[in-house]
Amino acid sequence: MSAGGAKSGFLAYSTLLRSPGAAALGLWGFVGRFPIAMRSLACLLLVSAATGSLGQAGVVAATLLVAQGLASPVLGRLADRHSQRRVLLLACAGHGLGLVWLLVAAVLRAPLWLLVVAAVVTGCSSVSLTSFMRARWAALVDQGGLRTAYALESMLDETIFLLGPLLATALATAAHPAAGLVACVVLTTAGSIALALHKPSEPGVKPVDPSGPRRAIAVRGVQVLIVAYAGLGFLLGAVDVTMVAFAKEQGSPGMAGVFLSLTAVGSLVAGGVYGAVDWRLSQARLLSITAGTVAVGTVPLAFAGSSLAMAGLAVVAGVALSPSLIAGSTLLESLAPRGSLSEGFSWLSSAGALGIAAGTAVGGRLAESGGSSHAALAAVGGGVVALALSLLGQSALHAGTRDVPAGSGSVVER
Repeated sequence: MSAGGAKSGFLAYSTLLRSPGAAALGLWGFVGRFPIAMRSLACLLLVSAATGSLGQAGVVAATLLVAQGLASPVLGRLADRHSQRRVLLLACAGHGLGLVWLLVAAVLRAPLWLLVVAAVVTGCSSVSLTSFMRARWAALVDQGGLRTAYALESMLDETIFLLGPLLATALATAAHPAAGLVACVVLTTAGSIALALHKPSEPGVKPVDPSGPRRAIAVRGVQVLIVAYAGLGFLLGAVDVTMVAFAKEQGSPGMAGVFLSLTAVGSLVAGGVYGAVDWRLSQARLLSITAGTVAVGTVPLAFAGSSLAMAGLAVVAGVALSPSLIAGSTLLESLAPRGSLSEGFSWLSSAGALGIAAGTAVGGRLAESGGSSHAALAAVGGGVVALALSLLGQSALHAGTRDVPAGSGSVVER
């Protein structure tokens, strides 16, 4: 992105999207990763409809998510070594095969083990397009435009998680239980192929610096970010359970979706504002501030007394989510060794996903035994972990970051 464009304010988004190739990158990245908010739910709806067992459906959906979380860093490393284009095309083929297998097996009411194997194939070939997109933005725009690019990505992510579950549910109920997964196949294939052919944003395969760490996971600052992201993921998982449990306690289970959507709205708006501000603080300090704000913002959820109060508090709880993730992404871009950016972002994605799974499990147990307030306090614990890691790891988060002009939105000392 040209250095002469607007670097702050909401005009920064217009400047970003006018850059050559930027609008197409944003569009196809949005299309390709839209299924991340649909896939597990669509799988759950299809398998439960086909087998009549929510338990079996949960096993298949959980298997898919775990396989995806474990395979994501491996696919990221392969992309760094052999190019994103090759990995996207090959993984897209394997992913399509896995989803079609899962569809056919479910419709034909195949044994559970066949469904599980299909879920493993699907998950292991599921590229973290969110991670790949952030690596592509780093290759397409200059350092001054990265904050805005990552803020745009964060807003698109929130939009996906607002609309994805609605689309999956609507397709499964109005058309056919398999329609949600069919949409996932189409969207993932179209987005992956388009991104693979988007040459302006293709990250180059760079030689590894023999004097430094060869892998992103070996960098202490990246390790700090991974644990912090796991903490934020735990918070998100526990917040989801909190909203569901509170809605049931109020006798209005349908309000759970409203509360979760309001959390996403708060995060989306805050992410847009964060990306438009020309911050003078380092991203390492901004990560601590936003992580602390996330933790504090979830505390009131434990004391909500009505659905109206929870609706307002849900927005507040979401306010610092996108900013904290944007700060973390910007830090990762500057900390990861040359030639390991896709892998580094994939580690963050996997850590967040596994954190969400843990937060959902722990929050669910606590909600059953002590109500929604206990799940909310568990969520606060996840935020505290992220805050503590960001504070204790300040030296690691600053060490080795690449210098950029002050106020550019990337790290000066993500």
